[in-house]
Amino acid sequence: MSSEGGYDFSELENGMATIIKVFHKYSGQNCTLRKADLKALINNEMNHFIKNKKILNQLFTDLDQNRDLEIDFKEFVALIAMVTSACHDIFNQTHKH
Repeated sequence: MSSEGGYDFSELENGMATIIKVFHKYSGQNCTLRKADLKALINNEMNHFIKNKKILNQLFTDLDQNRDLEIDFKEFVALIAMVTSACHDIFNQTHKH
């Protein structure tokens, strides 16, 4: 797959580019996610991996490390890492049985 710049990105590089694009799709001009933005992102983009919507408030509080009531890109990447790690564990358990 090629990027917009004409480079042939690897599968992993395409995945990283997708994460960046999705973040900016929901973050707007200030490049941060408010709670409503994060909820929309999770509902639309991660609904198969995060099914318990009741944990959103706690998740937002845990991610907002600088307590500015917004999730910046670094805090968002922490969410992606947590969900990816949990999915990895689940997929590994499924394949072992």
